[in-house]
Order: sequence, then structure tokens, then C-alpha cells
Amino acid sequence: MSEVPETKFKVKVYDYPEGKKPKRVPKEVTESLKGVASAKKIGKLKKQAVHCPVLDEERNFVECFSCQSFIRRVMGEVDCAGGSTELQVQ
Repeated sequence: MSEVPETKFKVKVYDYPEGKKPKRVPKEVTESLKGVASAKKIGKLKKQAVHCPVLDEERNFVECFSCQSFIRRVMGEVDCAGGSTELQVQ
């Protein structure tokens, strides 16, 4: 088995505030998650965001989830390797 990369950042996941529209997610990112999660779950994840420490900007959680630096999400926190922000889209 491959070794889990070292966690550089722990980032809080939060819901978008009431009245604020979530950022758009590219269609290819959503399509790549179709086999991983249900459409209902993807819809809920689209309404959540993180402050990406690598890009230093707010990012939709779905984009964060498909990033190469994403390690895991545990109890509202994302473990980030802090490396490349390239999206894993197939």
C-alpha cells in the first residue's frame, strides 16, 4: 500500500453563509465524482467551502476534494499535503 503523505495544513470546512451563492464548480470536476458519491451528496458538498492555504483563496469543497493535495476529511477538517493544486480529473 502507498504511504499517506504528511499533513502540512489542517483546514476547516464551512457552509456558505445564507444569501451567498456558492462558487461554480467546473463540470469535469463534478463528472469525475459521479462514481465516488451520490448526486445528492455532491449537491451538499457543493454548498461547502474551505480557505485553501496553498492558493490563499476560498475554494469550493468539491474542488478541494478532487485536488492532488487532499488527504482526508475528518470531523469538519481537511488534511492537506500542501503540494500541487492540480485537480485529479479523468
